[in-house]
Amino acid sequence: MRINKILVPVDGSGPSLAAVRYGAGIAGLTGAAVMLLHCHKPVPSILGEPNFQRVLERLEADAQRVMEGCLSELAGQGVEFTSKVIGGDTAQVIVEVAEIEGFDLIVMGSRGLGGVQGLLLGSVTHKVLQVAPCPVTVVR
Repeated sequence: MRINKILVPVDGSGPSLAAVRYGAGIAGLTGAAVMLLHCHKPVPSILGEPNFQRVLERLEADAQRVMEGCLSELAGQGVEFTSKVIGGDTAQVIVEVAEIEGFDLIVMGSRGLGGVQGLLLGSVTHKVLQVAPCPVTVVR
């Protein structure tokens, strides 16, 4: 199996940053390109203006902070990478992006910033493992 494209979903958590480092390591060995994907909650249109725009701007600012931390992990590693921010159901977005864009591997953290810390595996990670169109490597 040839790995050309690696999808790394990120949320700024410790396991997420570990996944960035791990994905970069695999990319360095295989010559694959990495895409960092951050998914934020969808903004309900019922909020109306200007509230809709304010919430969207806040989510985009939060996403930018997450991406900056992750991009600094990739800087100087000689790995080709891109980044994308999308709103929606996190697990569904990850699976759809992997499928539509033809990723060969998903590397993601075992748990994200979700509420319940006692679970062995985060709910998003669990959902992605169940329906991903390609292999998934889970990093702690």
